Amino acid sequence: MITVHHLNNSRSQRVLWLLEELGLDYEIKRYQRHPETMLAPPELRAVHPLGRSPVITDGELTLAESGAILEYICQRYGDGRLTPPAGTPEALRCRYWMHFAEGSAMPPLLMKLVFDRIERAPMPFFAKPIAKGIAAKVKSTFIGPQLRQNLAYMEAELTKSLWFAGEAFSIADIQMSFPVEAFSARAGLDSTAPRLSNFLARIRARPAYQRALERGGPYDLLS
Repeated sequence: MITVHHLNNSRSQRVLWLLEELGLDYEIKRYQRHPETMLAPPELRAVHPLGRSPVITDGELTLAESGAILEYICQRYGDGRLTPPAGTPEALRCRYWMHFAEGSAMPPLLMKLVFDRIERAPMPFFAKPIAKGIAAKVKSTFIGPQLRQNLAYMEAELTKSLWFAGEAFSIADIQMSFPVEAFSARAGLDSTAPRLSNFLARIRARPAYQRALERGGPYDLLS
């Protein structure tokens, strides 16, 4: 049976969601972030050397990285579900969005999170204006434009089909859910991006998505 090493408020929520979509049995081992640093606890290093989540174990297999985990589960247990047929345009688009989610969408979102924290971090009074000035400059000249470009791109791509890989829901949508949720929570996704907003509404209404939240526990990324 698959065991999901589940860190609160993390990408491992996507793994729970996929398992619920496929109706597979699985176990959850829970880990909590440090309340101040928000880092994963050292116990996760006993599962995987990087000490990050998501990680699954399945028999003798230990596998990290959400994209690799989603693909492994679908290939081994999916029976063709949630993956477009090989050789089709939809299959290529699915692969593209599986990589885009972490390779292009998440880096500027992570940078924004880091520089937001720099602006709020306690420091000597004489250093604070300098740190805030540097953070504001980086956000306005680099991070902000990257976020707006990615947001406009994703919105435009959803004019081509109902879901990211085509007209059928797929693992690409599960993989893309995390950056879209992050845009909604922290980076300005609003009514100016109606297709992405509709995408969020549709995934949140899926019974498997709701069951995954119930099993995974509080998910502050949604707030």
